[in-house]
Amino acid sequence: MNQLREIELFVGVADLGSISKAAEHLEISISAASRHLIALEERLGVQLVKRTTRRLYLTEAGVKFHQQCKTILDSLREAENMVTATATKPTGTLRVTASLSFCLLHIAPLLPEFNRQYPDIQVEVIAANRYCDIIENGVDIAIRTRQVEADSNITIRRLAETRRILAAAPGYIEQHGMPILPPDLHRHKVLNYALAASPRELPLKRGNEKIVTKIRPLLESNDGQILRHAALAGMGILVQPKYIVYDDLVAGRLVPVLDDWDLPRLTINIAFQTRAHMPAKDRVFIDALVERFRKNDYERLWIA
Repeated sequence: MNQLREIELFVGVADLGSISKAAEHLEISISAASRHLIALEERLGVQLVKRTTRRLYLTEAGVKFHQQCKTILDSLREAENMVTATATKPTGTLRVTASLSFCLLHIAPLLPEFNRQYPDIQVEVIAANRYCDIIENGVDIAIRTRQVEADSNITIRRLAETRRILAAAPGYIEQHGMPILPPDLHRHKVLNYALAASPRELPLKRGNEKIVTKIRPLLESNDGQILRHAALAGMGILVQPKYIVYDDLVAGRLVPVLDDWDLPRLTINIAFQTRAHMPAKDRVFIDALVERFRKNDYERLWIA
């Protein structure tokens, strides 16, 4: 126990830059804190901290030891949090980010029942169409449509697959005609998503046929809802994931265009920090989202 207290004291001194502040943080006297630090250095046989009348700083050995000690203490706290999480109700602030469309269609409808089940979780929803750094921005759960994360500290869990489709309002088709082949898009008004991998190219496939159609959009936006509303108003043919316009297709507000051709599909994933033990608040939200998708059989509807 004394060794653990010595390590806690040393980390506190390194982080706070003061023995007195570290002592206050650990609720011990300054003299006791000094004794712990001296005992640690004597036990290791190396000076960890240099003190002058004006300031305190770590030696080279102290810097290396501090890094290791931080890792040990973080692992210990994570283990304690895991035990606490399994023994108590999920609590705390849950930061969730997704595109505006996904937030409107799948996160917002989930929240009333989720809040009834877990009233001690405060949910913060961040609607953003660009991917923010999960760890740097303190995000717990992110909904992505990319297959991999550059950061190995991020775990990916598949949620569903969706087609990307072309669709337009019946009024637009009545006025401008229905495209029969991909090259016909050249004479149509296209409403396109600006953040796509290659926004000015549509790699379409039908069986063994492959055609890359270049487009000059009438309207380009970084948000699918803007494109959806433009399409509903008869402005042109949109290019969007089917999950965004599925209800409009079912209701007949939009009709599929070139539906026998396929664009590369998107996989909707849940991304979260890789941890030995997931916080309870994260786990229950992921479970609720997965259950919503399973219950409504979204993937089958979106790839049909």
